Amino acid sequence: MAQVVATRSIQASLLCPNSRSPQLNPSTLASRVFFPRENNSNTTISTASRIVAMRSARAEPELIPVSPEDAPKRVEQFEHVDVQELLDNPVGSMWSKPIVRRKTKIVCTIGPSTNTREMIWKLAEAGMNVARMNMSHGDHASHQRVIDLVKEYNAQSKDNVIAIMLDTKGPEVRSGDLPQPIMLTSGQEFTFTIRRGVGSADCVSVNYDDFVNDVEENDMLLVDGGMMSLMVKSKTEDSVKCVVVDGGELKSRRHLNVRGKSATLPSITEKDWDDIKFGVDNKVDFYAVSFVKDAQVVHELKNYLQSCGADIHVIVKIESADSIPNLHSIITASDGAMVARGDLGAELPIEEVPLLQEEIIRICRSMGKAVIVATNMLESMIVHPTPTRAEVSDIAIAVREGADAVMLSGETAHGKFPLKAVKVMHTVALRTEATISGGEMPANLGQAFKNHMSEMFAYHATMMSNTLGTSIVVFTRTGFMATLLSHYRPSGTIFAFTNEKTIQQRLAVYQGVCPIYMQFSEDAEETFSNALALLRKQGMVKEGEEVALLQSGRQPIWRFQSTHNIQVRKA
Repeated sequence: MAQVVATRSIQASLLCPNSRSPQLNPSTLASRVFFPRENNSNTTISTASRIVAMRSARAEPELIPVSPEDAPKRVEQFEHVDVQELLDNPVGSMWSKPIVRRKTKIVCTIGPSTNTREMIWKLAEAGMNVARMNMSHGDHASHQRVIDLVKEYNAQSKDNVIAIMLDTKGPEVRSGDLPQPIMLTSGQEFTFTIRRGVGSADCVSVNYDDFVNDVEENDMLLVDGGMMSLMVKSKTEDSVKCVVVDGGELKSRRHLNVRGKSATLPSITEKDWDDIKFGVDNKVDFYAVSFVKDAQVVHELKNYLQSCGADIHVIVKIESADSIPNLHSIITASDGAMVARGDLGAELPIEEVPLLQEEIIRICRSMGKAVIVATNMLESMIVHPTPTRAEVSDIAIAVREGADAVMLSGETAHGKFPLKAVKVMHTVALRTEATISGGEMPANLGQAFKNHMSEMFAYHATMMSNTLGTSIVVFTRTGFMATLLSHYRPSGTIFAFTNEKTIQQRLAVYQGVCPIYMQFSEDAEETFSNALALLRKQGMVKEGEEVALLQSGRQPIWRFQSTHNIQVRKA
């Protein structure tokens, strides 16, 4: 009966594509099917599910009835893990195979606290999906060891994969070396100079020769993203004289920003090109490119990668004032974006950051691009074992706004509690996702994919999956169909089978996608059976559970180019 409901709904929407049929409202259907109104029901429903039900109850349209045997299966699926149980559980037991699969991915920066084999394995089991190497720190030898360890983990893991992201340093402006830290106080005069090797109590070098030309009187200089601030009072040919507004301890090689301005440096420096070549040699999955100001930078990098025959995706970091007017063109040229809130909040008024975060996520969703929210997400956990309530809310907001991934920086690179930080992020994301009704699609997604036939089938596969309460199985050689499904945000997991290791790792960053490597057979039915058997063996689906199997995409596998289909099968 449930299949009849889905079929009728899809047929209706095909006939009238602009209509929003009430039968296709997954949250409304969920409230009627999963939570029947009989008072004598003994079913225990979690708080998370009750929130979904309350939100769903606002919709009034009548629905075609669904058979009662569908209800127990869905109640069981929506019984979310108790949050306290997750927090109390030791890392390495439940975390490797969570009862409820988290959709939002976690990017972990690897550093001195986590660059050992043991820690990388534990991070992966705790929930890490992407290992990030910050090229601002460490050398190629240390990063090589981390890459080798991640690849070793991927080779041994049967049901998990970790992508590798290389984050370029970019054109950072930093102060020079000091013999010892200097305590700056409000009202004190202090000078920055482009002369090399200067480091005294009232003057320090900067590493950028055009620094004097880039600043003007009354500009506000921020040190370490705003930990200290100084007002420019005057300048000479080689020096900038300032007055300290907010004091603090100035150490060696501190990051400098000018409020509202970006340095006139190239986005990709000579060091960055060396690091990019290092990434090509190691076949990393993603580059996160710092301080991208325009689309030309992305085109230049992509042309270089193409000349090298490297299939590496480019994530642009939105962190400079100059990038904001060019947001659309930059994101269009890229494969995804990172909301790098640290420098963004230093170069722009800090109250603009949450608004820009929401806007960047919206643009990426509308274009079908991956989006990562980064910086200060659990900053206090660098030194404390528990997060602030504001940090927990910050993660939840990023999840609700639709981010594909959230990122940990110093928390896992050099923090005292890297595993606890991942555990908190996992738990908060999982709990937040439990309150989000599926099938909420970004506006104008059709324009991003140029109305390809696959888009329509991804939409209807999502609606069928949400209506029947199933996961989706898709087979892909390029990752296109899995990516498209991800941006429709189905309620169930997207099991993306691919016969390409690079595609499996790349899909690890996309929301809701569980990428699985498997050799494809020449026979479609044999491959389908093998895939469902693998899902049962790994405990990803249960015996007798239904899945929606989708055959569509740019490159046909076991079908004619003009043929697309969706089918429901029992595992």
